[in-house]
Order: sequence, then C-alpha cells, then structure tokens
Amino acid sequence: MVKQDFDGVRDWIFDLDNTLYPPAARLFDQIEVRMTAYVMDALNVPRDEANRLRKHYWAEYGTTLAGLMDLHGVDPAPYLTSVHDIDFSALIPDATLANRIKALPGRKFVYTNGSAPYAQNVLAARGLDGLFDGIYGVEHANFRPKPEHRAFETVFTAAGIDTSRGAMFEDDPRNLSAPHAMGMRTVHVAPTPEPAPHIHHHTDDLSGFLAILI
Repeated sequence: MVKQDFDGVRDWIFDLDNTLYPPAARLFDQIEVRMTAYVMDALNVPRDEANRLRKHYWAEYGTTLAGLMDLHGVDPAPYLTSVHDIDFSALIPDATLANRIKALPGRKFVYTNGSAPYAQNVLAARGLDGLFDGIYGVEHANFRPKPEHRAFETVFTAAGIDTSRGAMFEDDPRNLSAPHAMGMRTVHVAPTPEPAPHIHHHTDDLSGFLAILI
C-alpha cells in the first residue's frame, strides 16, 4: 500500500539536515553553537540571551536567520557562510542510500533552509553528490525559510516541479504543511512520529523506506 501511494511520483524533494543524514551525526549541534556566536556579535548581547533569541526566532520565524533579517536587518550572506563553517567528519558515506535515491524514477532535488554550498558539502561527505537534478538553499527562496508557503512556491517554480507528482521528505513536521497543501505526498523522517493531517507517512529509516518504493 505504501508503494502504491507513490505511483506516479516523478519529482522527489529531500530536506538535508537530519533527513539525508541521521540525527546521531549531531551536525546541527555545531551549527547552533556558531549561530549563537553570530547572534552575540551581531546584536551585542550575552551568550544566554543570544541562545534564547536563536531558539525563539527559529520557533517564530522558521529559521534564526529570518528573525535576524526581519527584526535586525542582518545581511544573510555572511551569516550563512559563518554558521556553516563546520567539521563534516561525523558524516559517513552511505552507498546503499545513494543507490536507492538513484533508483527512484524521475528527478531528485535537495531543498534546505541552509545554503546550497553547505548542502553540497554534506552531500559530498555522505557520498550522495552527483545524484540530484538540483540543490536549492534558502538563498534560492529569497532567504525566506520553510515552512513559509511562498518559499516553497519560489523554489518549486524555479525547479519546474509538478507538485501533483511530487513527494517531500522532511524531518521538521512544520515543513510538510505547505507541500501537502500543494498536493504532494509527504514523508516525515524522524526517530519519533508526530501524526498530523498533513503528514502521509513517517519513517525513522529513510533508506529502508526508499527500498519499499523502488
């Protein structure tokens, strides 16, 4: 029944962080430290306040960057360069996942709230580079973040994605609401399910889930 639900899908869109690599890699721990440091410098606030703002902006605006831009006029380009300057050695190449993504019928894309250069570094470390027809970062959505509907519209239009024949894989359930409204199949990729009307499927094993579909 799961495979039948994806009959006709020809555009496969994958989030990056904690989706194309397991949360156990804890890559985002490094990014969060760098985000907090950037907020400290940009707003001239102590670490505790910077950490609070980082979390608050993520919850309220979709990303810390969106809050910094909207409320403080922070330039996104140096921010993205700084927060993604991390160590990728925790990532392990996954040839099985690569083969299963490659076997999916149609086009494959990465769409992340991070930057496209950062996504390319992650994909290279995971052995997933060269598999995707397009890699889209927040810069391709005019720095508007998922879960904003207009961010998805901007990226999907640029990629020429037919949402009626699309599937979206995401670790953040908020970011599946707009794809669902646009007619896509939605898959929540996370250790723990969070049932919601806009989530069609859940898996804690992306590679195993894709094996069912090919």
